[in-house]
Amino acid sequence: MSALIQLKNVKKTYKRGKESITIFDGLNLTIEQGDFVAIMGPSGSGKTTLLNLLGGTDRSDSGEINFDGERIDGYNEGQLAAWRARSVGFIFQFYNLMPVLNAAQNVELPLMLTKLPASKRRANVETALKIVGLWDRAKHKPKELSGGQQQRVAIARAIVSDPKFLLCDEPTGDLDRTTANDILGTLQQLNQELGKTIVMVTHDPEAARFAKRTLHLDKGVFAEVTA
Repeated sequence: MSALIQLKNVKKTYKRGKESITIFDGLNLTIEQGDFVAIMGPSGSGKTTLLNLLGGTDRSDSGEINFDGERIDGYNEGQLAAWRARSVGFIFQFYNLMPVLNAAQNVELPLMLTKLPASKRRANVETALKIVGLWDRAKHKPKELSGGQQQRVAIARAIVSDPKFLLCDEPTGDLDRTTANDILGTLQQLNQELGKTIVMVTHDPEAARFAKRTLHLDKGVFAEVTA
């Protein structure tokens, strides 16, 4: 495997009034193509900041962030937006579906920013919904779907543009155990069968077991690494 994501000596500080709060001071991380990494740690350890840096929705103060051999930390906002659209799929705890749109329309949303013709967009939506087992619910709106089904729609939306990696922020935090395991099984399938690289922040040790390895983040450093 080759490195898909590399953070080298990354520093990140936030200002709170006159106070500077250091989140990372020289963080290093390598994620290989095809990896499935769970990131755990207490509140305030830097998990969300790390996801934001990996997804290009926040910027480091210094250091390098490399994606597939390219430095993205030097991209301007337009370049970052284009890179995110083609390279990253985001999955959140609370689905973030549009209530007035049906499942297929929600999944199609990321493709509306591309130059794909409508026929190709429809084909991609059908493929994504079939992968998560919800093509038969394509015309249903979010309120007509269970929590687990809504998260599957969100996963389909995340993969519809065939991104290289998925960033998951507590993707099962709002679900019961059985439904959570179903969703985690779907993520595992995306990783093992489609080769998607996945980084998942979770507080749940049961969820972390679905990953190939777990990184424990504490006070801005990886305190422990377990396979």
